[in-house]
Amino acid sequence: MRHVSDSERRSRIAVRHALSPTHRLDSVEAVTRAMTVLHATEAATVHLAVAARTEGLTPADVDAALYDDRSVVKQLAMRRTLFVFPRDLLPAAWGSASARVATSERKRVAKAIAGAGIAADGDAWLDAARDATLARLAAGPASTTQLRAEVPELAGMIGGDTDKSWDRPVPVAPWVLTHLGLEGTIVRGRNGGHWRLNKPVWTRADDWLGDLDEPLDEAAGYAELVRRWLGTFGPGTTADIQWWLGSTKGAVTSALAALGAVEVALDDGTTGWLLPDDTDEVGPVEPWAALLPTLDPTVMGWKSRAFYLDPAHVPYLFDTNGNAGTTAWWDGRIVGCWVQDDEGVVRLSLLEDPGPDGHDALHAEAARLTAWLDGTVIGNVYASRQMKQARLP
Repeated sequence: MRHVSDSERRSRIAVRHALSPTHRLDSVEAVTRAMTVLHATEAATVHLAVAARTEGLTPADVDAALYDDRSVVKQLAMRRTLFVFPRDLLPAAWGSASARVATSERKRVAKAIAGAGIAADGDAWLDAARDATLARLAAGPASTTQLRAEVPELAGMIGGDTDKSWDRPVPVAPWVLTHLGLEGTIVRGRNGGHWRLNKPVWTRADDWLGDLDEPLDEAAGYAELVRRWLGTFGPGTTADIQWWLGSTKGAVTSALAALGAVEVALDDGTTGWLLPDDTDEVGPVEPWAALLPTLDPTVMGWKSRAFYLDPAHVPYLFDTNGNAGTTAWWDGRIVGCWVQDDEGVVRLSLLEDPGPDGHDALHAEAARLTAWLDGTVIGNVYASRQMKQARLP
C-alpha cells in the first residue's frame, strides 16, 4: 500500500485546488470543476472562491457564468447545502444526494403541515402547492416574494402558536420551493440583488437549462460524485467522503468499489482512497499564500482536517456546527483568518507566525483581494470567533 504523507496532501491542494499562483485557472467553470462544486450558502463565497483561484476575472464574470452562459448552476444537494455545480454534474446530484434530501424534506414538511392543522394530508398539500407553483412559473420566472403574492398555496405561515422564544411563524413558501429545487424541477435563475446577496429569481429548470438529462440512478449518481470528489480531495478516508456527501457509509463503500478506488496509507494511520489513475506521487510545490472565504470548498472538503489545520485553532475558525469562517493559508496550512474594515480593506488576523516570507505573501494576497473587491464589504452569516474578535475596535 502506497504511503501518502501530509506534505504530499498539501501539495495536492496547491495544484488541484488552483491555489498556488502557478496553477491558477482562467474561467469560472474551470474553478468549479477543479473543486467539484463551490459552496453557495453565502452568495459571496462563490465569487471569492473564484477570485482566489484565478487572475483577471471579475464579479461580473462570475455572474455571467451563472446567469448568461449557465455553465454552472446553483443546486441544493449534499447535507442540505446550496452549491454551484458544473452543469453536467447535476444529473448525478439529482439522482443521489439531492434526492436523499428531497425525501427527508417531504416527510418533514408533510408532518409539519398536518401537525399545524393546515391540511389533514400533508403530502397532498405539498403536491398541490408544487403544482400551483409550477403553473405560475410556466408564465415566467418569479422571486419568492412574487410567488407568495401570486400563488395562494404559498402565502401561508406556520408556527408561532406558543409562547416559546424559539416558536416564531415562518413562511411555507421556502419549503415548497426547496423541495421543487431538490428534485431539479426548478432552479435558482438570475439573482435579484447584488452579487454578495442570495436573492434568487426562480425559474423552471427546462426553461433555464433547455433539454435536461435524466437524473442518474442512486448508485451511479453517488459513484460520479465520489469520483469527482476523489479527483479534487483525494486521498481521503471513507469518513471524509461520507461526511461530505451527507450519505451513508454503505453508499460510499459501494461507490468506491464501483470506481475501483485504491487504498493508500495516510500519516495519521488511517486508510485513504485515490482514483486508480491518480496514484503517482505529487512532488513539492513552492510555498504559496491564499485568502479563502467562509465555507470555501477547500476548507470544507474533509471531515478530518489535522493535516492542514492545528486542532487548537478549530474553535477560533469554525463554529460549533463545523462551518468555517474566512481562512488565511501559508504553504498548505491554515494560519489564521481575514476580515475587512469599514472601507473594505482586507486585514489579516493570524493565529501563528508564518515567518517573514509568509507575512509578505499573505499581505500581498490581502492587497490583491482588496483591489478585487474594489470597496465592496462582505457581510458574513458564518463569522468565526477569530473574525469577530478581529473586527472589534
